[in-house]
Amino acid sequence: MQQIYEQAQTGPQKEKTTMTFKGSYTVCVTPFTAEGAVDLQALKSYVDWQIEEGVHGLIPLGSTGEFLSLTRDERTAVAETVIRQADGRVPVLIGTAAEWTDEAVDLSKEAETLGADGVMLVPPYYSSPTDAELVVHFTRVAEAISIPVMLYNNPFTANVDLSADLVGRLSEVDNISYIKDTSKNVHRVTELLEACQGRMTVFAGYYPWESYLAGAEGYSSVMSNIAPKLSAEMFDKTVDGSGQGRDLYVKSLPLINALAGDLYVSATKAAMKMIGRSMGDPRPPRLPLPEAKRAELEGTLRTLGFIA
Repeated sequence: MQQIYEQAQTGPQKEKTTMTFKGSYTVCVTPFTAEGAVDLQALKSYVDWQIEEGVHGLIPLGSTGEFLSLTRDERTAVAETVIRQADGRVPVLIGTAAEWTDEAVDLSKEAETLGADGVMLVPPYYSSPTDAELVVHFTRVAEAISIPVMLYNNPFTANVDLSADLVGRLSEVDNISYIKDTSKNVHRVTELLEACQGRMTVFAGYYPWESYLAGAEGYSSVMSNIAPKLSAEMFDKTVDGSGQGRDLYVKSLPLINALAGDLYVSATKAAMKMIGRSMGDPRPPRLPLPEAKRAELEGTLRTLGFIA
């Protein structure tokens, strides 16, 4: 498997390495048993499968991982399991978002202690913070840890949009060096790169191929839960200049679109069950995918050859 990261010493004062994150990173679902408990054995198997299929990195405990529906102990167990099972084979970034800054700091420090390579944080998702409050929030997290922070801009769920100007200011803070942008505005990639002047690496949340062409160096991929190899190959074939990346992207679009929207967690888990890798149902208040949507999704997976 091609390793899409580089290791470099951060300096004599820190006995650790940092990684340059690039490629297709799976935003991992959290598996549940039939009784609704977190299934750590299924999670271990899932991590091995993802790595064997060629993913370039893993991001558990993001929105797709239902982090808001997990207890604090469950979040710790999921983070520890993914980090240990990956065992350095690919980078692992832990979602450490919280509404309260102190809690986000604690979760991020814990992730670093567990061995995470980085953390990812969506803005506080209820308080609709101002730019000044966001600067305080993210800076406090970044100053509390020595591993990289990936900002997660998702205005559709967090109620705030991290503008390019704001991200440019945040990029001047040590450790804030990545952003996942899910604004659905591909031009935002260009704006971010201009505002950050080389201090920030952009990951696409939507439209990966167009974002790669605009300068994004990664894709925080929901589709990779079902098609990790296809998602990774799309990145590889785009950056190698062979021209095959667009063909793989066009092939992937029906699946990307089928997993988008308000039912993205339910759709992703339904798709995984259809391909023979059940991760259980989502936790309430989410419900299993409605039957009409299931039929559409099954048709998409059949067309792509993921189910017979």
